[in-house]
Amino acid sequence: MTDDNRELGVELGDLGDKLENHDYPATQDELFEEYGDEEVDMGEETMTFEELIGPLNEDEYGSYDEVEQAMMNMVSDEAIGRKNYSDRTPPAAGENRQEEGGPDQEGQSEQESF
Repeated sequence: MTDDNRELGVELGDLGDKLENHDYPATQDELFEEYGDEEVDMGEETMTFEELIGPLNEDEYGSYDEVEQAMMNMVSDEAIGRKNYSDRTPPAAGENRQEEGGPDQEGQSEQESF
């Protein structure tokens, strides 16, 4: 398990290496036949490769980068961890930064819940 196979809270493990070394272009059916049952770890959630990108119904992927982008597009926000978290400096005077939990997320302030 290398850091190269973890991105945005998604752990691809060996699947990342296998997909990267696959011959492209490749149809979605070819990829699912070969790797469809491989598991993708997304924090507390796990899905198969096919469950993750199957809903996209792509005919063909021209490169590993296209497959990787498709996976990242389909990952739920649960995989990224704490929403709106930043370890960067606090807001500067006059800077308006959204607090953790946006308007459509849990953790709204009492003022927003009217």
